[in-house]
Amino acid sequence: MAKRKSSTFSQGADSTPGLIHMPSFDHLLPRPTKRRASQRKQNHLPPKPTSTNPDINAEVLDGPEALRASPDAEEKDETLDVDKIEGGIATHIKDEEDTVPSLVTSGESESSLSDMSDVEPPLNNKPQTAKSRKTLKIPSQMGMAQKLPSTGPTKKVESKEPQFLDPEADGEEEADEEEIQAALSRPPPVHSDYLPLPWKGRLGYACLCTYLRFSNPPVFSSRTCRIASILENRHPLKNPDEPPHATKNRPDRDQPANIARGQAFVESLGVANAKDIVKMLRWNDRYGIKFLRLSSEMFPFASHEEYGYKLAPFASEALAEAGKVAGELGHRLTTHPGQYTQLGSPRKSVIDNALRDLEYHSELLSLLKLPPQQDRDAVMILHLGGVFGDKEATLERFRENYKRLSPEIKKRLVLENDDVSWSVHELLPLCEELNIPMVLDFHHNNIIFDSEHIREGTKDIMDLYPRILATWKRKNITPKMHYSEPTPAAITGRQRRKHNPRVATLPPCPPDMDLMIEAKDKEQAVFELMRVFKLPGFDTFNDMLPHIRKDDNKPVKVPKKKTPRKKKAKKDDDNALEEAEEALEAEEEEFVQVIIPEEEVGMGGPEGRVYWPPGMEDWLRPVKKVVKKREPADRGKPLTPAQKRKAAAAATESAVKLEADVNEDCEVDAAAVATPTPAKKAKVTPKSSVKNAAAPKKIARSVQTPSTSDDEASEVAPLSEDKIAPVAKKPRAAPARQSARAKKISYVEEDGES
Repeated sequence: MAKRKSSTFSQGADSTPGLIHMPSFDHLLPRPTKRRASQRKQNHLPPKPTSTNPDINAEVLDGPEALRASPDAEEKDETLDVDKIEGGIATHIKDEEDTVPSLVTSGESESSLSDMSDVEPPLNNKPQTAKSRKTLKIPSQMGMAQKLPSTGPTKKVESKEPQFLDPEADGEEEADEEEIQAALSRPPPVHSDYLPLPWKGRLGYACLCTYLRFSNPPVFSSRTCRIASILENRHPLKNPDEPPHATKNRPDRDQPANIARGQAFVESLGVANAKDIVKMLRWNDRYGIKFLRLSSEMFPFASHEEYGYKLAPFASEALAEAGKVAGELGHRLTTHPGQYTQLGSPRKSVIDNALRDLEYHSELLSLLKLPPQQDRDAVMILHLGGVFGDKEATLERFRENYKRLSPEIKKRLVLENDDVSWSVHELLPLCEELNIPMVLDFHHNNIIFDSEHIREGTKDIMDLYPRILATWKRKNITPKMHYSEPTPAAITGRQRRKHNPRVATLPPCPPDMDLMIEAKDKEQAVFELMRVFKLPGFDTFNDMLPHIRKDDNKPVKVPKKKTPRKKKAKKDDDNALEEAEEALEAEEEEFVQVIIPEEEVGMGGPEGRVYWPPGMEDWLRPVKKVVKKREPADRGKPLTPAQKRKAAAAATESAVKLEADVNEDCEVDAAAVATPTPAKKAKVTPKSSVKNAAAPKKIARSVQTPSTSDDEASEVAPLSEDKIAPVAKKPRAAPARQSARAKKISYVEEDGES
């Protein structure tokens, strides 16, 4: 007899009296799966190369700041409408706090995301209104703003476009009547009539070339991603032998994560961005543009406290190649850290984030390995930031934090006047004191200026040119200025902060100035100035064909060739087969365009068709085919051959269906006539009900249907009297009582009977 197994309860029982022992359920838990040797090796294999094309990989996003006219621009109407042009390609960005809620907690997380949430709300001189108290925007480290209610639980916010907010801007409420009246009553601006012609300087744009961005494949240097994508790509693919796919082959979260694998994913985006700089520089050089601002989002999250990383050595080669091309072509490269990189903030976490961000930008520019003068000209433009209630205290904090900067950062750092807090008259003395070059922004100066010294406009500010230019000459750096214009409908100062898609004129700057055009249309705004003032390079480009590009390697559909109809050849004709083959070859539906060399893809072709008129950004993408139903008003128009064939087929089908229905009805009627209905046995009814018996139904007589055509009636020969069939008499009503053996009556007319 087999030995009985001891129970789990008895095995775990203790001999100590007075204790209640619970049974163990460990045997019910699933055993840990043993990993095979091949599976362990797969975790250490290098990741499969992922596509960095945002049209293919949904995890690759457009850097929101690169789409804007300027990093410090207003959040509305300041981005190129990528969704509109691409026709549904997803480029929406959610806040990291919403995507990865575990990374940000209230007061517990040490990441920079939570540190940036400690930034003080804007200190406004105006009292808060009910609308401004209702919602408070708190900036995050990546330049986004998260809407949080002032009271109550935190709600998740999903925004279609990335949210930006200036830390010193007022609430998001619309301008009230008093503000509008005050803006309308301000003195008119006084502009200079001087034009810097003939132009000898360099015109530039910021971060993104719209024509190359919508090329095939796209060329741009601001690919970014979400933190959630980095965390997800730490896991191996479900099928490591296959390339990654958005739906069919995604990372398997059930398998252990590897930090190096996620780091390789984000580094691949940065390397792709750096390699595309070479294409952008050569494109700019072909059309006379020799000044470019590099995107701060070239290497996603490089300055992040938790997910940050150094650019060397993985990006050294790509950046050195870009710097080599820039040096050969004589182009100037600069950067502009975001508006939340502030050295005057009272928050230590904000200062720490700013220092990391400046170190990242400094390393990026250093790895370009530019020639000496171009390396000195590769500066980092920075705003002084908020005032935090006390301008003097903010200036003093900036001085103290500036001393902490490395020499590499100090030699590249320049300050720019802004359109919220700091005017030229407040910033210039600080730059002269600390030996920092100052960037004059004409657009900002028309909004924030010292009314005791100058008037609004471009004329009075020219008196400060010698002092401004002297700050550059001390460090032997080529001066640069910024120019943009407000939208025509802007009235208040806050509304005038929004940049116009293009500019109408040149500012009264020195003719050899490096001028950065901060406009929504990027390189197209530079082209506009070239055309208006016939600047060098204006004859290198032409208008692009709407929705058509001839500089991409892709199949192009062409209409079928119309071949004349030939008569059928005789059977003994030897050339019949050859003619049929030639006719088939002439009706090819699709052909592959001549292969364009890689260096010429997206370059505009030999005619330089890269300019699109204002408001015509839809020309950058192929037109969508919309099937439009024929309106009743259009029925009088002549039909195309395809429409005629379709209408004829529909008419034939309806006629066949109608004929089938008629034949079916006729067969049913003939069957009913040929089969007589048997007489039913009469029921015996009482005499009292005989009088009330219903009369039999009337029987319709068969009458020949006359022809509707008069011609047909005239052709019919008249019948003789003896051949005319008499009209059937109306049968009499049958009596109520009728024998069941009554004679059956047939109403079918026979020929010759009367």
